[in-house]
Amino acid sequence: MKSGTIRGLMGIETRELAFYLTGRRKNLEFINPVYKVERDDSEDFRQKVIDISYSEWKNMGFSKRTLHYIKQNAKSGKCFSLNCHVRGRLEMWNFS
Repeated sequence: MKSGTIRGLMGIETRELAFYLTGRRKNLEFINPVYKVERDDSEDFRQKVIDISYSEWKNMGFSKRTLHYIKQNAKSGKCFSLNCHVRGRLEMWNFS
């Protein structure tokens, strides 16, 4: 879910609560949106991140620290995201 969507929903719910507390509305009703989470970190992509070596990463122009945190996220199994310039370079990288 995009963060803008979350902020929009929170704004609507906050407004509903304010109207209820100030007496402008007689009942309090929050909406229950249907959440759809789209992951763009497939297993193949995770494995690609885990398999990349530091020397190949450095040749792409990135720091060791960036690789360390990306590998930690990939190994954790949790959903993670990357900056578009990092993702683009990783997608172009071929396994050796």
